[in-house]
Amino acid sequence: MKLCASLLLVALGSAAAFAPSGKNVAQRTNTVELGLWGEPNPKDGESGDKSKALPFAPRPKLLDGTLAGDVGFDPFGFAGADTASLMYMREAELKHSRLAILAVVGWPLAELWDKPLADAAGLPTLLTKTGESPALLNGGLDKIPAAYWVAVIALAGIVELENMKVKEEKGKAYLPGMCNFDPLGLFPSDKAGQMAMMTKEIKHGRIAMMGILGFAIQEAVYNQPVVSETPFFFHPVF
Repeated sequence: MKLCASLLLVALGSAAAFAPSGKNVAQRTNTVELGLWGEPNPKDGESGDKSKALPFAPRPKLLDGTLAGDVGFDPFGFAGADTASLMYMREAELKHSRLAILAVVGWPLAELWDKPLADAAGLPTLLTKTGESPALLNGGLDKIPAAYWVAVIALAGIVELENMKVKEEKGKAYLPGMCNFDPLGLFPSDKAGQMAMMTKEIKHGRIAMMGILGFAIQEAVYNQPVVSETPFFFHPVF
């Protein structure tokens, strides 16, 4: 009888040795598993904080919807790891967007009007032999006068200096892309209107960046101006 009791106590002790302690259970309960973007994985039955652009993926931690046009789309992690990196990339995106908006308008207008205006003024056209706008892939940049490039660099420097000045003056009230340039007074004074205007600008800029890239690739591949490739966009129907 004593032998059976002893064996039972040994068995219970052995089982207790492999059972998790209360401390270990608490530690496991408090452990949070992180997803691909450093976000906590949702628990069973919860939807989690998903990206608006990619509903099947968690929202990147820095893209919380504060910035205009933010829909949680950053699959390659270009936003960076902190707020300073995010603001730097937003500044770069805005500057590229504004340049692309100007370029996507100027590119086809040059192909339409450069030759007629040059002929009227008795000057040589700056278009390529096939009527394309001068570009890295099209060639023809050597025809552009050096004075033009000097003016472009000088203007870019002025804009950058003004941007730095505004950033110092505004402090925490500074918004990405501010450079004291609003001659038509289009930027609203209320926060809701400002957010709406900034959202429109960044969306148009993103489309313009894709558009100007499409212009360059299309002309490089087909060796024809975009105004000839898609005449219904640039020539009157009647």
